[in-house]
Amino acid sequence: MEYVVRPIGVVRSPLRALADAPKQAHEGAPEAVLEIDPAFADALHGIEVGDELIVLTWLHLADRETALLVHPRDDESIPLTGLFKTRGSARPNPIGLHRVTVTAREGATALRVGALEAIDGTPIVDVKSA
Repeated sequence: MEYVVRPIGVVRSPLRALADAPKQAHEGAPEAVLEIDPAFADALHGIEVGDELIVLTWLHLADRETALLVHPRDDESIPLTGLFKTRGSARPNPIGLHRVTVTAREGATALRVGALEAIDGTPIVDVKSA
């Protein structure tokens, strides 16, 4: 069986490389813009400044051949933990989960959001109300 995920947009961020991205948004991530494909413009109806959203991304540069036991945050002083108990990006299906706040609407298909740790060009899979 095959599953197809169609991106609905892309993240625009000053973060250009994985090494520049904090592990979590609250660790110094910059604002970003969610550029949504114009075909989905109507799906943004009702989203306003101040709204909290869950953004699902495809972490396209993540390692998909990862260990199932990991040291959280790559800190070897932390005991090995099952991958599914962590928020690390290296996963069999690298889906990013980001809680953001809308800080501005920019045209019909762009949302400026607060701190987002995704790098520029990260595909957006879905946006949901928080």
